[in-house]
Amino acid sequence: MRLAAMILCLPMIACCWEAALGSKFMSCHAAETSVSWLADVQRPPEKPSSFDVGTVRPLLVTGGGNVVSDLIGWQRRREALRDAWLTFLGPMPAAPSNNTIEVLKSEVVQGESHPEVTRQLIRYECEAGLFVEAYLLRPDSAKFPGARPGIVALHSTTNKTIDEIAGVDGRESRHLGMGLARRGFIVICPRCFLWQNAETLPKAVDQFRARHPHTLGMHKMLYDAMRATDILAAQPGVDTKRLGAVGHSLGAKEVLYHAAFDERIKAAVASEGGLALRSTNWDAPWYLGPQCREARFERNHHELLALTAPRAILFLGGETGPGAADGDRSWPLIEAALPVYRLHHERPRIGLLNHHQGHSIPDDAGTKLVEWLETYLR
Repeated sequence: MRLAAMILCLPMIACCWEAALGSKFMSCHAAETSVSWLADVQRPPEKPSSFDVGTVRPLLVTGGGNVVSDLIGWQRRREALRDAWLTFLGPMPAAPSNNTIEVLKSEVVQGESHPEVTRQLIRYECEAGLFVEAYLLRPDSAKFPGARPGIVALHSTTNKTIDEIAGVDGRESRHLGMGLARRGFIVICPRCFLWQNAETLPKAVDQFRARHPHTLGMHKMLYDAMRATDILAAQPGVDTKRLGAVGHSLGAKEVLYHAAFDERIKAAVASEGGLALRSTNWDAPWYLGPQCREARFERNHHELLALTAPRAILFLGGETGPGAADGDRSWPLIEAALPVYRLHHERPRIGLLNHHQGHSIPDDAGTKLVEWLETYLR
């Protein structure tokens, strides 16, 4: 049984751009309801990985050596970390205020045992004067009445781009957006800039740098994910207090940054993106570039996990095999972020599910992916 079918077997369980990226940190309590397997994904591996994850500086110690022991102190520390990351990523312009969409194509997708989904190919302004295509997936309003949670679904590295994640083409196990729409989520699947009006990935990077010479590709991906969130939140029927993000591989990298910097995202799942900077190709020119591998580089992704706290985020890892990017090697970064989560609540909403099945989303992991989003966006 593939992921889309497993999704159907589970029981159903707005703010402006500036506020989303730069609002003051607000503490909140974890939901009373958690997934029943939360403790399982917060358990250290039996044997620590020998993988070198790089520098992992303590999160609750300031640059001056002072220990942070409460949320007030963490708020100051958090702002300093956030500013340091945004400085590293480089500047991006203010997003357009125009959230109008152009519907290029619309169809109703049906199945014998599947609730129908309206799938629209849309176009909207991303950067000023630049437009991007996405699929917007709406569940059957008769079966799922009222305001629905929304998901930004970010596609993996594939020339099928949004066609795969929206269920038009490609592997069924990667039809994350369509599967979630059939579960009652309103989903947007935006196309990554690497496949927008460019013959190759390097050419797409060159075009981007011609506009923003001092900005990293990862900030463009973050910007685009947040812009897709603007569009999603503006759609009728979307509950803007229940927004999430999901992605595999390339999409998982984007989810990591999206969840950290966009506080509208309340729950997220990142599958096989590679948490550790040395675990995968974070040094590619369309991500962070070679400087992230330099010995003097002091940042690491446990800081982004801490920026996400106390919101819910789950990582899926495959451990071994071609392309595998997460697994036991990712645990030290999650472990480093847990003290920050525990400042908020005794049951941190973060975890690592190591399914040991390579760079894939096996059925069992796909089931838990959906349960995580349904639980924490309830």
